Amino acid sequence: MLTLYDYFRSGTSHRTRIALHLKGAPFTRIGVDLIADAHKSDAYRALNPQGLAPTLILPDGARLTQSTAIIEWLDEAYPSPPFLPRDPITRARVRAIASIVACDIHPLGNKRVLQWLREEAGQDPKAVAGFAARWTQEGFAAIEALLNEGPGGPWCWGEAPGLADIYVVSQAYAATSRYGVDLSAYPRIAAAVAAADAHPAFQAAHPSAQPEAAAA
Repeated sequence: MLTLYDYFRSGTSHRTRIALHLKGAPFTRIGVDLIADAHKSDAYRALNPQGLAPTLILPDGARLTQSTAIIEWLDEAYPSPPFLPRDPITRARVRAIASIVACDIHPLGNKRVLQWLREEAGQDPKAVAGFAARWTQEGFAAIEALLNEGPGGPWCWGEAPGLADIYVVSQAYAATSRYGVDLSAYPRIAAAVAAADAHPAFQAAHPSAQPEAAAA
């Protein structure tokens, strides 16, 4: 069985859990408390030299790190349901949406970046939250425009959840719960979030559904 090391509230962990549940891949989950710096321990760094979450351990002991690589592996190892359309151009467009989240939005709202802004740059919590919200909103505006060029919903790209939803829905949770971003400005993103709220895989992957949420 697969073993996932993750933090219940982390965006990269959230998106990885969504992917696992969409594929119906059985896995055991082990929480890594980022707030308590468990990811900096020698034991965890032996699994993931970068000291980040998530880490996926395969049944043969192979270790996969970085959520994007893990999600790509899952789509190849578990072909059904597919995360990407068949057409190469359309696949590239969906990947572009996911990349806006993975490369342009998420890194600027990452815990270690925001912690540095507070502790090293001396920024107050309101300014730090505003920084994360600013770049989230810019990225969401671009995603919304790209979604409007697509086939419609209820999901980001058509009638079934896929790669774009894995990234966008998980980022929308962080945007609304941590940075106060209003999704009403992004109706296509909001529609995908609404669809996800009613979908069992997204429900099971949600941070609020993880055991640690009760104590948070």
